[in-house]
Amino acid sequence: MTGRRGGRPLVPAYLSTGGVARPSRAHLERLSVLTGSGAPAPPDLPAAQAALLEELEYGSLTVLEAAALLRLPVSAVLVLAAGLVDRDLALARAPIPPARRFDPDLLKRVADGLRDLKHR
Repeated sequence: MTGRRGGRPLVPAYLSTGGVARPSRAHLERLSVLTGSGAPAPPDLPAAQAALLEELEYGSLTVLEAAALLRLPVSAVLVLAAGLVDRDLALARAPIPPARRFDPDLLKRVADGLRDLKHR
């Protein structure tokens, strides 16, 4: 939203969500990945949701990234994103889970096998 000299937003974050405090979709997280659905934005879309949808035109973003770009709290962006998903204007998927560590014994056996192949 438009900022003032002191760095504070002109519009408080709770007003950007229309006064809604909780997202309608409980599965959204800070690292959920948002993508625009490609559907055209309706003319009655609130300004904050339109700004989020505009950011999604350039590619996928996590909720955290979108919050940083929009200069809004993560909690507000969760509400905005849930509203876009509810209207089929955006898609959200769960965060990518961290990879499990490889078994060191398996890596040693693979390296030994590659060395054996090299010497044949």
